[in-house]
Amino acid sequence: MHGITADFLADKPKFAEIAGELIEVIRDAELVIHNAAFDIGFLDNEFGLAGLAPVGEYCAGVVDTLKLAKELNPGKRASLDVLCERYAVDNSGRTLHGALLDAELLAEVYLAMTRGQETLVMDLDTPREAGDAAGGAPGERLPLRVLRATDEELAAHEKVLDDIAAESKGRCVWRTAVNDATASA
Repeated sequence: MHGITADFLADKPKFAEIAGELIEVIRDAELVIHNAAFDIGFLDNEFGLAGLAPVGEYCAGVVDTLKLAKELNPGKRASLDVLCERYAVDNSGRTLHGALLDAELLAEVYLAMTRGQETLVMDLDTPREAGDAAGGAPGERLPLRVLRATDEELAAHEKVLDDIAAESKGRCVWRTAVNDATASA
């Protein structure tokens, strides 16, 4: 299923040996897990065997994408492969059940399910050269250019929020945050 053999694992550290590192990775983070109850059960057991508190004591929360997918698409299958197909996430490289690839696929699926950013790719490593099209010297902060949304863009935005509110049974976080900010201003 995953291609991991006993020989491969023979020289790997035991869970208790890396538990502290794992805690630092998940501390105050929101975990996104497909079929979270399954994985959290195993993790809580291992934390307990190591004399540590359950996972929930370290992280800020857990999002179960299986539960979310079933809420968004009642009565439909919600395996990771099915969700990859539903949200056009390329899983052609998934020949085995592997944690790293599955996590990468789940991240893409989660973004698609929540209508978040379309990709995890960020072009942060492109340094600006002196005299480039943006002008100014390297490292110099350019003036902020503000682009206002057109009426058509604002209407399209409202339509997306309406769709999100409909799909999430009225739980559109953007509208809640905006309403809360407006009320307190």
